[in-house]
Amino acid sequence: MNNTELNLNNSKSSQKETFLTRSANSLSTWSHKYVPDAFVIAVLLTLFVFLVAFFMNPSKPEEIVKSWGDGFWTYLAFTMQMVLLMVTGMTLASVPFLNRGLQRIANLADTPQKAYILTFLISALAYYINWGLAVVVGAIMAKEVALKNPKAHFPLLVAAAYAPTSLYSAGLSSSIGLTIATEDHFLADVMGVIPTSQTIFSASTIIIFLSLLITLPIVIVLMAPKSNIVSLDSTQFLTANVEKPSKTNLTFAEKLEWTPFLGIILGAVGLFYCIFEFMNGRSLDLNIINIFFLSLGLLLHGSLNNFAEGFKEATQSISPIILQFPFYAGIIAVLGSSGLGASIIEWMASIASEETFDIFTYWSAGLVNLLAPSGGGQWALQGPLQVPAGLKLGVDPATIAMAVGWGDAWTNLIQPFWALPLLGVLGLKIKDIMGYCFILCIWVGVVTSVLMLFLY
Repeated sequence: MNNTELNLNNSKSSQKETFLTRSANSLSTWSHKYVPDAFVIAVLLTLFVFLVAFFMNPSKPEEIVKSWGDGFWTYLAFTMQMVLLMVTGMTLASVPFLNRGLQRIANLADTPQKAYILTFLISALAYYINWGLAVVVGAIMAKEVALKNPKAHFPLLVAAAYAPTSLYSAGLSSSIGLTIATEDHFLADVMGVIPTSQTIFSASTIIIFLSLLITLPIVIVLMAPKSNIVSLDSTQFLTANVEKPSKTNLTFAEKLEWTPFLGIILGAVGLFYCIFEFMNGRSLDLNIINIFFLSLGLLLHGSLNNFAEGFKEATQSISPIILQFPFYAGIIAVLGSSGLGASIIEWMASIASEETFDIFTYWSAGLVNLLAPSGGGQWALQGPLQVPAGLKLGVDPATIAMAVGWGDAWTNLIQPFWALPLLGVLGLKIKDIMGYCFILCIWVGVVTSVLMLFLY
């Protein structure tokens, strides 16, 4: 299990379990029995979409199959942006002094309650900055906190590290928020270019973000089991540093590989480019964030060799995403070509008013996300349908975009796609955390829906 040894502590507690604890325990037991591997889920969803699409279009089976095959490659450019966003963030998180800093922070978790809250808050901060960075930060925190506090339930710590995925759409790496702030995005003719001040930095977004940030760790603590604690006994975490050869034995090629000079120079050039772009009015977008994290990683890793090792280790942990993303791209294509996605979206839009349009958009986005778990890919499917319908009702396109973003992030909690890197690093499976994530998903849905009624 990736050098991870789980120890089951069967000591019984005299404390009375809360309703949430009993519910989480029951759902965890159920998920261990019935939730398959994430790749199996992706294949089952593909077959489900095929069946529904064939039922809706019985005379066009060949077109549906063709759209699925073509869809595998539709989002290659976006896929590369997402992969780089994650890998550069993970590579930056493996810088030794950042890693050591997280270990020192973990020392603050001297009770199980503090362990859950600290893991959530540090992971939430990382998710706000960059969701690729958050994968490694969350993994490090969950492991280090578990080592410092064996009384904390390790699967719940991992769920706490993953729970802030529901907040990422309000962060600096928000796929939809950054996409519509980019010049010449695919819906620019319909809704224009919308700056991040109207989306991820708007007052309504900040209020929803803070509400979830405050209440989610409370729910996590209330779910904590009082018995049958699964603790982390021993582990080895990835490190990007390899042993440097003796200075006296370095060849010319090795000197180039180990000198900090090249990484510092190239990293400084990249950071200068980012500063120059921002000074000239450029908004945050996927490309500028990728260059920033790539440059910062080059600057801080100390050598090109260390950076390359960190990059290699990061790519290993996201291999499930690389495998599964084409399948979900194919699902998105079938949803579009068969009319299934449009039917879901248009049905909800048809029963909405100007006051409720954003909430129905949120709910439909959460539903579509279960089939197509990609903020950018989902926006490509939902945006062209949702935005014109909302504009006819007089709805602000910025709130439409954020409603889709919140819906996408909401059901990430029960869609295993984006949990794969975290689980891969920690040696767990989706069934280990699904029971906790399901309860958190219900809470996020209720809180966000209520707040949207008053804020959007």
